[in-house]
Amino acid sequence: MAEWRAALLGTMLVIVQVRQGQSGCAEVDSMTEAVAGRSFLLGCISCKRRAEVPATATVDWYFKPVETEVFSHIIHYGYPEFNILHPDFEERLEWHGTQGTKDVQVGAIFIHNVTFNDTGTYRCVFKRTLFLPVDDVLVTVSKDVELDVVAEANRELTAVVAEIMMYILIVCLQLWMIGVLVYCYRKISAEAEAREARKALRAESK
Repeated sequence: MAEWRAALLGTMLVIVQVRQGQSGCAEVDSMTEAVAGRSFLLGCISCKRRAEVPATATVDWYFKPVETEVFSHIIHYGYPEFNILHPDFEERLEWHGTQGTKDVQVGAIFIHNVTFNDTGTYRCVFKRTLFLPVDDVLVTVSKDVELDVVAEANRELTAVVAEIMMYILIVCLQLWMIGVLVYCYRKISAEAEAREARKALRAESK
């Protein structure tokens, strides 16, 4: 289920990035449960409200471990540079946000080889400069993600219900197909019998 949700979120992030050229954007919340030893997509989206206004944006991620009060600066992204600033995340972070433009709206990152030490609060900060006719305006948006790292992915109730419904649907479809086959067989048999009966009548009439 976790992999399915990660794939879904990744697809939605791709859609958002594609639609940016069409002045479309949708803010999707990040998932909050990662599995130790696997990769995890940490999502963060900040849509520009006025698509026609040119802008540039940078993205910074901060991390605060459990039971601490201090955030550490872990990455800075300003097109085209992606800099990892914390030794605990060296070679484990990968940029999965907006590509090919300074007008960043998706600030997602991948964390590879997740460990239990990655549990904590992640803060994503967008600093966007809007180039308006009168003057430039700096807009700052901050979003927090509470990440919990588990040994195994927890199966949600919706996943269990969906799986049960899937099996019910499969059984119903199989019964329906059997019913169709029986109906077709009986119809073909009845037509064959009727054809034989007509042949017999024609033979008798001769």
